[in-house]
Amino acid sequence: MASVLDLTKPAEAGEAALLGRLRERVEMESPSDDKVAVDCAGKLVAGWAAELGGQVTRHPQRDFGDVLEIQFGPEQSARGRVLLLGHLDTVWPLGTLVTMPWREEGGKLFGPGVLDMKVGVVMALEAVRLVREQGSARPVTLLLNSDEEVGSPVSRAITERLATTCEAVFVLEPAQGLAYKTARKGVGHFDLHVTGVGAHSGVDFAAGHSAVLEMARLVERVSGFTDLAKGRTVNVGVIAGGTRSNVVAAECRAEVDVRIERAADAAEVEAFFQSLETTDPACRLRVAGGINRPPMERSPGTVRLFEQAQAIAAELGFALDEAATGGGSDGNFTAALGVPTLDGMGAVGAGAHAATEHILRRHLVPRTALLAAMLEAV
Repeated sequence: MASVLDLTKPAEAGEAALLGRLRERVEMESPSDDKVAVDCAGKLVAGWAAELGGQVTRHPQRDFGDVLEIQFGPEQSARGRVLLLGHLDTVWPLGTLVTMPWREEGGKLFGPGVLDMKVGVVMALEAVRLVREQGSARPVTLLLNSDEEVGSPVSRAITERLATTCEAVFVLEPAQGLAYKTARKGVGHFDLHVTGVGAHSGVDFAAGHSAVLEMARLVERVSGFTDLAKGRTVNVGVIAGGTRSNVVAAECRAEVDVRIERAADAAEVEAFFQSLETTDPACRLRVAGGINRPPMERSPGTVRLFEQAQAIAAELGFALDEAATGGGSDGNFTAALGVPTLDGMGAVGAGAHAATEHILRRHLVPRTALLAAMLEAV
């Protein structure tokens, strides 16, 4: 294996090309709900991968963009395969470039999806190039999902199937500050729907049974299920009901986000939501949803990967810490299968999902060199 220092100079030499590809990718918008746009982004990336000798497989989807699977290296190898895991979709709707154009200012690179995670995709391809030019025989799979930002409804099964064939998973999501992520909370989504009895609030008030009032009671109870000591949070983020102020509301809906630290807590959460009942017997409650991303718990395999990365980073001349986060990623799925998974291996920046989204250019080459070195080290 080449030393990590041998990868630094090639990474520096490739910075201009990397930035050119990053700008091209940022200026091609790809919101999750626009299949055509996501597929265009996939075609662009597939072309770059093919130039590196990647074998491209498209997994066709009807309602989302196609999922992109790219294989590098020999199919049969004495070395275990590594999965580079990322996504093509972003939260930004078409037209965002008008108000958030690509620009560089004060050492920062701006644009919709630049941090989450267009830069991670470009870094992955550059890391593959670096190790292949060093003569590496490491087999690598790059999986780019099309629906990560909306919960990975179609790509999860593909991610899990490929992960079980790999000895490690590197997730190209943004860093947590300067740190790699060794733990993530699990994510749940629940929909509450209360049906009441509508009535004229002035003429027939007593005949009405307010779904809004009943939902207010439920919101208090649901919010009280938060337990910070257990790392469990419950947030009623969306609520809508009623038609007019002079009508006793016949319907009300709420959307609830739940985060948990341990997989063992999932059953308790789901049991709690299924046990909810209305106080007013004239109202009816329907509950849908569940835990859709298991927690990424800090496992011995993940710690081993992080310690390797930390040692390599020190040789490259910078410090690397580990962090946990409340956000979920597709790495939650692979970690739950017991496959060692290291997350946050993309760029350093801030403002993901916000108008201030950006990456810090000075960290781009060192982090790409580290990613390449990790492909060889594991």
